[in-house]
Amino acid sequence: MLFNSIEFAVFLPIVFILYWFILSRNLKQQNILLIIASYIFYGWWDWRFLLLLIVLSLANYFVGIEIENNQENSKGKKWFI
Repeated sequence: MLFNSIEFAVFLPIVFILYWFILSRNLKQQNILLIIASYIFYGWWDWRFLLLLIVLSLANYFVGIEIENNQENSKGKKWFI
């Protein structure tokens, strides 16, 4: 899906309406919607790279949790590096 395609012209307003008007009160649901919409957008172009994107997203999520849990000691810096 390219930014100047008809598919994107349909996809963007749907995601925009879902984000701002339907899920406007719940930040966690908004974030889940954005990550799913991102996976759909990138997967539309070439689905073979989608697994790589999901694995990197999960790895970054769990590393971020470890950094937050270890903020007060040097272990957090190690996770950051």
